[in-house]
Amino acid sequence: MKTCLVVDDSRVIRKVARRILENLQFEVSEANDGLEALKSCKEKMPSAILLDWNMPVMDGITFLRQLRKEDGGKVPVVVFCTTENDLAHITEALTEGASEYIMKPFDGEILEAKFSEVGLL
Repeated sequence: MKTCLVVDDSRVIRKVARRILENLQFEVSEANDGLEALKSCKEKMPSAILLDWNMPVMDGITFLRQLRKEDGGKVPVVVFCTTENDLAHITEALTEGASEYIMKPFDGEILEAKFSEVGLL
């Protein structure tokens, strides 16, 4: 089964994403911030990561940079899911190794389409 780590400081966003991803046959784990997510990835690298940008402790872009340096850290497909919608943020995320970028709010249709585009479905 494919695994997805949902990284967001909003419990509501994590819960909504979990429900959608489980319906798409993913085994889902959650992290509240980038540091927690990095620890989780070191224990077990997921197939995919749904990643918020703005979080306390460690933000999404810092997490992504650190992830890509880890053993196996280039493997997960990373989909940013954030309110940051300017070209500079999108370009930075893609340059640092994100596979896709979606805007909040999102729904099941959007998530399914993006995960399909990156070859996860």
